[in-house]
Amino acid sequence: MPCLAQADDVTQPPDASAQQAGLVDVASLAPDIDIDMRYLGSNNFTGAPVPGYHANICYLRAPAAAALARVQQHLLGQGYRLQVYDCYRPVQAVQSFVAWAQAPADAAAKAAYFPNIDKPDLLNGYISATSGHSRGHTVDLGLLDCRGGACHALDMGTPFDFFDPRANLGHPHITPAQQDNRELLQQAMQAEGFEPYAMEWWHFSHPLQREQAQALDVPVH
Repeated sequence: MPCLAQADDVTQPPDASAQQAGLVDVASLAPDIDIDMRYLGSNNFTGAPVPGYHANICYLRAPAAAALARVQQHLLGQGYRLQVYDCYRPVQAVQSFVAWAQAPADAAAKAAYFPNIDKPDLLNGYISATSGHSRGHTVDLGLLDCRGGACHALDMGTPFDFFDPRANLGHPHITPAQQDNRELLQQAMQAEGFEPYAMEWWHFSHPLQREQAQALDVPVH
């Protein structure tokens, strides 16, 4: 998530669907991707379903969706699968994150997601008033290891949305195995043009159409 900035200007017809807004359901291109949209339920840093999420669907702009499908196909050949936590994010969800960050902290959320950062400081690099997710070219994800049959999540050193320096790329205080897992994901994503975000091992953006794409606020359903 880039640094705090002015809120996105939303450009879309009223009541537009995701498809009418130019978004593609990634599962239609890569049905083997594991979709685990964390903001649909309460298993996220806010502790509640996030406004704008009504279905477990990963939407992206067409170039990013096609590139992610190619990443999945490459990883399947090695015995891995992508596990997606977030894709297109409605502007209303982004705004709800900012409001949450400005509200008083609760001890359970702090212990689980930002133990070493004061809640207001999350607005300096972790939570932003604008997001590439709302433009449909950014995705948050991890890896599943399926080489033994049943799939299990690879250990990346921190959970998803753990707002802490340990989630930074190249952090020195993770194990060699955790670093190897991060590099496996990063190399697979970069091979298809995705760019990593240094503060979050799970966060990647696809550069095609990044400047032209406008923020959207159609719900995920």
